[in-house]
Amino acid sequence: MKLRPDLLDESSPEGLEVIQLTTEELPSSHIYMESQIFTPDSKQLVMHRSAHAHGSDKNDPEHRYVVCDIENNCELVPITEEVGATAPSISPDGQFLYYFVNETEVNGGSLTLKRVRMDGTERESLLVVDSALQDTNYRPSGIYPLSTISSDGERLALSCFLGDGSEAGATYGLLVFDVGQASVRLILEGPSWCNIHPQYCRSTDPDASHDILIQENHGNTTDANGKIGKLVGGAGADIHVIRDDGSNFRNMPWGRDGNEYCQGHQCWRGRSTWAITSTGTRQPSERQLIEGAATNYDGHSGIRTAGAIRNDLSREFDSPDFSHFATDIEGRRFITDAGPFNKGARLLVAEFGESGKDALKNWKYLLSPRSSCDKLAHIHPFLSPDGMTGFFNSDESGILQAYMVRGFGG
Repeated sequence: MKLRPDLLDESSPEGLEVIQLTTEELPSSHIYMESQIFTPDSKQLVMHRSAHAHGSDKNDPEHRYVVCDIENNCELVPITEEVGATAPSISPDGQFLYYFVNETEVNGGSLTLKRVRMDGTERESLLVVDSALQDTNYRPSGIYPLSTISSDGERLALSCFLGDGSEAGATYGLLVFDVGQASVRLILEGPSWCNIHPQYCRSTDPDASHDILIQENHGNTTDANGKIGKLVGGAGADIHVIRDDGSNFRNMPWGRDGNEYCQGHQCWRGRSTWAITSTGTRQPSERQLIEGAATNYDGHSGIRTAGAIRNDLSREFDSPDFSHFATDIEGRRFITDAGPFNKGARLLVAEFGESGKDALKNWKYLLSPRSSCDKLAHIHPFLSPDGMTGFFNSDESGILQAYMVRGFGG
């Protein structure tokens, strides 16, 4: 770790502290900000070295996941050594790290689900997928670099490519792994699911804990090996919620009306059943933050869904220009980057009011991460579960590194 007071400026709050967590001469970063990579006591998180803001190369022998021990001077201890380690999730009780080892290839290879205690002991393989998925002819490949774990720690979801290399525009799917049964099933499939971003609702309610937030990229194009040529068509993506048995497919009330479109980042508001997305609008030209609740499926109609329930969280912010963001586990505190991104983005925090009603309030500027904001160097800010500490990426040094900021208030 390295203290970085030089990243503060005259507008930064008094008492703010910035720490550069990674310092090697190779790119390192935080894991994508929607990931469940923190222990619930906010004392440890998982990061990765030899990686970029959107993942890593599965064939990179230098790639490692590391545990950052905040209370022990932010010491970094490797917790994986396998080539192909990807898609980590920490169990809700903070005892285990689940991850996958991706040795797949199109229509072949193997995918292994592993578990290890956070101290690096008791590593075990729980399941190996090296043949067609049950009741299908599909072999998973193109493994998505993010997994998500249910609030009871019993299930993980992971998305993948399912094509066999014979034709373009093949199918993608969402897999749900049952930890106790050491089994996996395909609950969703189709050519428009190339960038699912699956996120389990973190509510402990027995029903809501089965819900997964998912992204559908209408109008995407892909080649026979699952490489994306175009991520989304003119009508844009839309966001849905699905139960983890493949039932109860619902709409989130965002985009798809010809003016508003989903940028592609969304997350649950803490443990609630409300979710937040960043939208763009053509008129006025803004990038807003919209809260919403899942509604019965009504076609791929987004904002026009019958009975849509939404709340503009950024309506009291002048000229909103937001991209990536996250909340604490209680859904009370919010962190985000803010543009203009071609002039040095800013890092801001704010507080929530009443769900579905209030705008974000008590906005506070923290600092400029000085990132290039190139795709591989996105800032991707997020909070510790207790909301007391913030995290971001930056390539301000010329090499992508991971940072932490604290001291912005209780």
